Amino acid sequence: MNKVVARYTDGRLVKGVTADFVQTKDLFHVRPVTDPEGTKAVEIHTKELKALFFVKDYDGLPQRVKKNDFDPSRPVPGRRIKVKFADGESLVGTTTGFQPGRPGFFLIPADTASNTERCFVVAAATREISFI
Repeated sequence: MNKVVARYTDGRLVKGVTADFVQTKDLFHVRPVTDPEGTKAVEIHTKELKALFFVKDYDGLPQRVKKNDFDPSRPVPGRRIKVKFADGESLVGTTTGFQPGRPGFFLIPADTASNTERCFVVAAATREISFI
């Protein structure tokens, strides 16, 4: 099971666990963290999302200042990339799977102290994607 936060393009959030997310599939399921064990999972259509964040915990550290800088003492896996979402948010990290024309790709945040371990960026929810 993976702890995830599904962020929709309309601003909605679903926090929970998933065991069936596959980047090439259009649909997966999340059991919301607020629902009791054994509750039926919610169907999520990838095309409705901005991104799917795989997180360490659901609350994160709201007071923490987000960094978009790479740690110079650590090697960088993959290519450095900057994503500007249609809603104005930017995310900097690395990827090994971005290819134009694909529905999305995984990104590992530049900030190693981030609550996000990795995220799946839905390409249709972006305004600009560039290698840096």
